[in-house]
Amino acid sequence: MSLERPVPPDPYDLLPQKPSFTVTSDDVTDGEQMADTFADPSVGGGGRSPQLSWSGFPEHTKSFVITCYDPDAPTHSGFWHWVLVNVPVSVTSLAQGAQPPAGAFAVRNDYGTKAYGGAAPPQGDFPHRYVFTVHAVDVEQLDVTPDVSPAVVSFNLTFHDLARATIRPTYRIA
Repeated sequence: MSLERPVPPDPYDLLPQKPSFTVTSDDVTDGEQMADTFADPSVGGGGRSPQLSWSGFPEHTKSFVITCYDPDAPTHSGFWHWVLVNVPVSVTSLAQGAQPPAGAFAVRNDYGTKAYGGAAPPQGDFPHRYVFTVHAVDVEQLDVTPDVSPAVVSFNLTFHDLARATIRPTYRIA
C-alpha cells in the first residue's frame, strides 16, 4: 500500500464556524505525540481514552457529544475512533478510560466497536491528528440510537451544535 498522499484539511475548517469553548486534558496535548496508552492494542497500545475536561460552553447547552476523528487515515473518509452521544450537561469531564456516563452511549466506531478505539496509523506514515471534539448541543438528546453510524450522528449534530471545543494530539509509529 502506498502512503503517499497530501495531508487532508482539518474537518472543522470545512464546516460552518461555531463559537468555541475550552477543552483540556491531563493526558494529551494539542499538537504533541500521544502516549502509547491511547493507541490501539493492535499496535501495542493500551486502548484507553484520554482524560478530557471542558468549560466555558454556552449557558443554554443541554448535552454534549464527544468525538475523536482521524482525518489523516489513508481512506477516502478518515477514521472515526469515538462517538459518545447524549452526555448530560452536568458532566464536564471524563476520566482516562471512562465508560459512557449514565444516559449517554457510544455508537459504532470504524473498528466496529461501540467504544473508544485507540490510535493506529500505518507504520511509517506521517503523524496523524486525532481530533477530540466536545460539541455543546441544544437538546438533551440527539434523535439517534446506538445502532447508527458516526455519519448519522454528525448529520443530526449539524442541526443542534451550539459550539465546539477541540484538542488535536498526534500519533505516529516510526
